Amino acid sequence: MNEEVLLNQLEELAEKLGILVRDENINIEESSSTGGLCRIEGKYVLILNSKVTVKEKNQVMIKALQHFDLSDIYIKPVIRELLEGYEE
Repeated sequence: MNEEVLLNQLEELAEKLGILVRDENINIEESSSTGGLCRIEGKYVLILNSKVTVKEKNQVMIKALQHFDLSDIYIKPVIRELLEGYEE
């Protein structure tokens, strides 16, 4: 699957879960952060570093989405496979 298409699918899944996805310019010296999941005022926010590759953004998204119960949500089989099989 094309990395851009995958990113769009993962963003749609995050939206279904009520997660706000933000593409931010993480400008911290000597930081190689690709982003991550956090809670702000009780709401989940997934911050992606706008400077990293689409593939790296997908890895951050997959890692974050694995923390949620996805059993009652329809997810395309190829996406579900990625979510269930991904390890760092």
